[in-house]
Amino acid sequence: MALKLVGSEGFVVSESAHGADVGLEKFFNIKCRYSGLQPNVVVMVATVRTLRMHGGAAPVRVGWSLPKEYSQENIKQVEQGCYHLRKQVENAKAFGLPVIVAVNTFRGDTDAELELVCCQAKQAGALDAVLCTNWSKGGAGALNLAEAVRRAAKLPGRFKFLYEPQIPAAEKLRSVAKQMYGAKDIDFSPKAKEKLELYTKQGFGNLPVCIAKTHLSLSNDPKLKGVPTDFILPITDVKANAGAGFLCCLTDSTNTEMVDPVWPGFHGNNLLQ
Repeated sequence: MALKLVGSEGFVVSESAHGADVGLEKFFNIKCRYSGLQPNVVVMVATVRTLRMHGGAAPVRVGWSLPKEYSQENIKQVEQGCYHLRKQVENAKAFGLPVIVAVNTFRGDTDAELELVCCQAKQAGALDAVLCTNWSKGGAGALNLAEAVRRAAKLPGRFKFLYEPQIPAAEKLRSVAKQMYGAKDIDFSPKAKEKLELYTKQGFGNLPVCIAKTHLSLSNDPKLKGVPTDFILPITDVKANAGAGFLCCLTDSTNTEMVDPVWPGFHGNNLLQ
């Protein structure tokens, strides 16, 4: 509907939720496969604040005011966190599309931090990295991003899926776990193995796979930040969403209750007072 409304010269933005390892992978391998629509550009949103957290800093737990320690430059933490950004850019590029990194800038960010993020994004293979100030300047703060997207959309399309549907379901899961998450391998519980064999016999083995995993880490453990490696992804259960057309595979989370959660931005403000 949106494509019809904007016409041949227009652009449609579809948000795919958290991370290239989770939301984007499902959007491409499931939604695009069934719709027959192929995107032209990936826009990956990043913030210095989030990359600090992936580099070992404590998460921000207040509204609009930053803690004192966040007002000071900490290049080391941002640099460590950029390994996560680089992995996510590589994940997006695995689908054959140009990647634009949109860096949402806030008043606590320093020029050195922002320059480092943009540099790391381009080194990872992003076509461009653009600083965005639309939170404070409105649409005018995103004009450079819009222009970068328009340039990228002119490149010849090379979109591809991560796997073919006819391969065994276990291999599809293994492809996602290894290529998107960086896992060493996957491990099926007896229950998951039995159900996967049953669904395969029932004719559902050719369906794409949807892995239910935390978005807070590339692994199944939300506390493992950065780029975890050499871990085994445990598949604890498999459900057949036959109507929607995919196999939903559950993973074991080693910490379902976050001790120190990342609070949404509305906490700590007085807008309703």
